[in-house]
Amino acid sequence: MSEQSLSIKEAIVTRRSIKKFNGQPVEQEDLMEIIDDAVYAPNHQNREPWRMVANCGEELKDVQQLLRNIAIPNWKSLDPVTLEKQIQKFTTPGAFLFIIVPEDVRQKIRLEDYAAASTMIQNIQLLAWDPGIGSCWKTPDYLDAPAFREAIGAKPGERIISMLQLGYFDELPKPRERKKSRRTCDIFPLKRRRVTTFRFLNKKFCNKIRFPIMEKRITI
Repeated sequence: MSEQSLSIKEAIVTRRSIKKFNGQPVEQEDLMEIIDDAVYAPNHQNREPWRMVANCGEELKDVQQLLRNIAIPNWKSLDPVTLEKQIQKFTTPGAFLFIIVPEDVRQKIRLEDYAAASTMIQNIQLLAWDPGIGSCWKTPDYLDAPAFREAIGAKPGERIISMLQLGYFDELPKPRERKKSRRTCDIFPLKRRRVTTFRFLNKKFCNKIRFPIMEKRITI
């Protein structure tokens, strides 16, 4: 699996979040190889502020059962068809990866660690995409549930920031247009902008019915 076929640009631009997996399992050896490369993410002072809990192979049924019990608490009262439909999002991924970071009381370090772990997660997604393994980064509310934290082994002072689902897929989602740099990036020094005020209602009319004059400022 170590042979690379995609360029960095191709991996970034072609990657999609996969939500419909085909159920084919991800081999533990392949997942560990991806993680071993992904940890070369930038992180302040080389703290490597992350740890992970992986689930794949024969043990998949254990995390599927945990997710069913936590995310679908009324599952016992559901008919088989409804239950199968709701639990499918847990039974089709070929692997799960839970990323845990320390929650430092110092905001600067806490934000640095979260950002570093996020870049590492992106590395995992890109490295997995190369051999055809899709992924979806999810942050459901139950990641903070005490029962779930206990089962995953999250310690006091730690936060589970991601449930990363990985697996193979049959259909590639269509790409969505992204905002280009001209819409998201200003060039410094910033140009001074002129503000123009338009009056939209007639002054005489406004005075007659005792409405204030409506104004709108438009930045040009």
